[in-house]
Amino acid sequence: MKMLRLVAAELFGLFVDDGSLALAILATLAALALALHAGLPGRWAGPLGFLALIGVLAENLARTLRRRKA
Repeated sequence: MKMLRLVAAELFGLFVDDGSLALAILATLAALALALHAGLPGRWAGPLGFLALIGVLAENLARTLRRRKA
């Protein structure tokens, strides 16, 4: 049972190394889906999603760099 838990934790860690980044990505995708459902034209979904996810990644990178300096 202990080995199964260890394997599951390692597998989870492969996909979700930084929990706050994963949550921010999911929240961004949910907000984009909500905006599409509310009437955002489909042609804006790709560029808007790209910019939003780049922003999330940039914020996470800046936070990581600040943490390493301190």
